[in-house]
Amino acid sequence: MPLLADVPLTSVQRIDHAVDGRLAPVPVLSLDGDVHQRSGRGSHLIRILGLLHGETMADDLATLQETASAGAEVTFAADIVSALDLQQVVVTSFRASAEAGRPGEVAYELHLAESPPLPPPAQVSGFGGLDDFGFGDLGFDTDLLGELGALADQVAGAVSAAMDAVGALTALANLGDIGFGGQLQPLQSAVDRVSEAGGRVGGAVATLGSLFGS
Repeated sequence: MPLLADVPLTSVQRIDHAVDGRLAPVPVLSLDGDVHQRSGRGSHLIRILGLLHGETMADDLATLQETASAGAEVTFAADIVSALDLQQVVVTSFRASAEAGRPGEVAYELHLAESPPLPPPAQVSGFGGLDDFGFGDLGFDTDLLGELGALADQVAGAVSAAMDAVGALTALANLGDIGFGGQLQPLQSAVDRVSEAGGRVGGAVATLGSLFGS
């Protein structure tokens, strides 16, 4: 006996199952016939024709009407779908009819459609998704990142100390303003060159440090 949620469908007269394979024909040059490309099948569709009668007719009719109106996912079991992985269905349409001369009996037509579970939500992965493949497979040691970050900190400290020394040399070279004439000019030129090189190194280290969050 077919079972929709917890409602047994008694006196079922007909059950139909249909599914659309969603195959798109693709013509290929010099090929007799078409190649069919599959884009994922459609939902399994179930059509049920049956009768409601007996003492539980009114209650069963009310339950089917409420289920169809709610549109919620429910379970469905029947022999015709025993070979299908049909976890949940929704009622897409429901019709009921009563005929004169047949009291205590209601005919109904029920259409069900498979409602598959949604895939997990997309997530942003690190390294542009390369971590899904494993850096070990690519020959990239992730421990190296921590070592490079520590190295960047050390270089930044060394450059800072060097710039302090440059500052001291600059102050010494500025003594030329006191009256030493051009005797300290070579020292001033050397300080200028060191300052220029230190500025370039400092900019490079700052960029490297920002990459590793330093």
